[in-house]
Amino acid sequence: MMLKGSEIVLECLLEHDVHTVFGYPGSAILDIYEALHTYAPRIRHILTTHEQHAAHAADGFARASGGVGVVFATSGPGATNLLTGLSSAYIDSVPVVAITCNVQKSLIGKDSFQEVDIYGVSMPITKHNFLVKDVAMLADTIRHAFYIATSDRPGPVLIDIPSDVIAATCAYEKKTPPKPRKRLHANDADYAAAAALIAQSRRPFILAGGGVAASKAKDALSLFSQKIDAPIAETLMGVGCAESTERFAGLAGIYGEKQTNTLFKECDLLIGIGTRFSDRTVPDPNHFVSGAQIIHIDIDPAEINKNVQAQLSLIGDARVILTRLTEIVRAKTGNPLFSLLPAREEPAATGPASTPRILLETLSRLAGKEQIYTTEVGQHQLWAAKYLGIHSPEKFITSGGLGAMGFGLGAALGVAAATGKRIVNIAGDGSFYMNMAELSTAVYYKLPVVEILFNNTTLGLVHQIQGDVYGRSSEVGIDRGTDFAALAAAMGAASFAIKDPSEIEPVLQKALSCGKAVLVDCKIPPECRVERGF
Repeated sequence: MMLKGSEIVLECLLEHDVHTVFGYPGSAILDIYEALHTYAPRIRHILTTHEQHAAHAADGFARASGGVGVVFATSGPGATNLLTGLSSAYIDSVPVVAITCNVQKSLIGKDSFQEVDIYGVSMPITKHNFLVKDVAMLADTIRHAFYIATSDRPGPVLIDIPSDVIAATCAYEKKTPPKPRKRLHANDADYAAAAALIAQSRRPFILAGGGVAASKAKDALSLFSQKIDAPIAETLMGVGCAESTERFAGLAGIYGEKQTNTLFKECDLLIGIGTRFSDRTVPDPNHFVSGAQIIHIDIDPAEINKNVQAQLSLIGDARVILTRLTEIVRAKTGNPLFSLLPAREEPAATGPASTPRILLETLSRLAGKEQIYTTEVGQHQLWAAKYLGIHSPEKFITSGGLGAMGFGLGAALGVAAATGKRIVNIAGDGSFYMNMAELSTAVYYKLPVVEILFNNTTLGLVHQIQGDVYGRSSEVGIDRGTDFAALAAAMGAASFAIKDPSEIEPVLQKALSCGKAVLVDCKIPPECRVERGF
């Protein structure tokens, strides 16, 4: 049948079972928005207040649904506003397809109104990108974009389409999308070598990263760790992969647990699974282990030996590799590392400095194990990783690699849209200043997002680092007298305040039972710190 380019875009989304998109219109993309009228309710569009948050929402939607997040933006500033969200999805390996529309072909390269070479600009922060100049190529390009976004190591793909291509007409034929490819380079020799290293070790130790979460390998990881009798530490992107097991060793890295990090020095075999060994996890790659052998399992061969030199690598999907290894390795017992696992200390019953931990542990207890959390970036993100008690990785959605402030509320919109469930976003006041308008989006679309706001009137983590490094802070105070409760109420959200630890439980009970968008403004002192693990 003959369709306009705008209709082909929407038909291809339906081919890939996409029924929700996020975005913000502008002149160059209006043909697609016009077509959306005839595709409702098969395709729901959620209008955010800013394209960056639309990209974060697509990210959250992808992680929560297990599918692909889709975001629309117009040319020029609309497209460039996506870049932070796409960068975060790229580093965290999240399948997102961004569809932007540019000025018409004859105006490209002439500094036309709202013209930007988004194809060139986005190249370093997407897995792949396309500029479609022929409407006859549009459908296959979109199909290829979804295939790339979901194959091997997932990631974002951008498709830029000139406005006259979107308006043009050509024949369209529905097709069944190809299944994504899952890279697997590991061979029998690799498995045998890994099994031999494991057999030789007395103190094996596992570091689980975001690749375990992305491949849904939590259960495979648990069985593998039992077979080889190894404790498991998590990176920030691996939170929830092991916390429900007795082999959980804690959060690793700069802001992880000190005792957890000592296991790097005490092990004789480190097995890194789906982790980049980034500087946040391994600040000194040349000295973080003491003579231990390293096995690195990852789906992306580019990550092998990039940050840490491994004696052996196995390339492929974490779940597939762990399942195969569990079948062939010999069972082990008596790992001495378990005697070094960190004991969980009880927080002080009172005192302002203990408020973040008490609040998060109380929240975790009241919300239950099935609660899904998103976070912004800063001290609150790290407190959340330590104290929420996450039992599965899909319940904790954060910007781990890029560390994009403003991520959480947009992501919460996407997760709520994907699941229909109450979502709790852990935020700081710095991040909230960046994305507060999206609270109105949650209200308008009746998305039950609970915003837990740690309000310390400062950029907390920057304030902490400045104090540690320079002995003083500079330009981090954000006490602007904003009445956050009144602001939330003006947007139609419910609002509560916590000014004393004694108010934590009753206020959280009210907030969690609201059934609508709600803000909880929790006052904490600026001197609250995240303890360092190194």
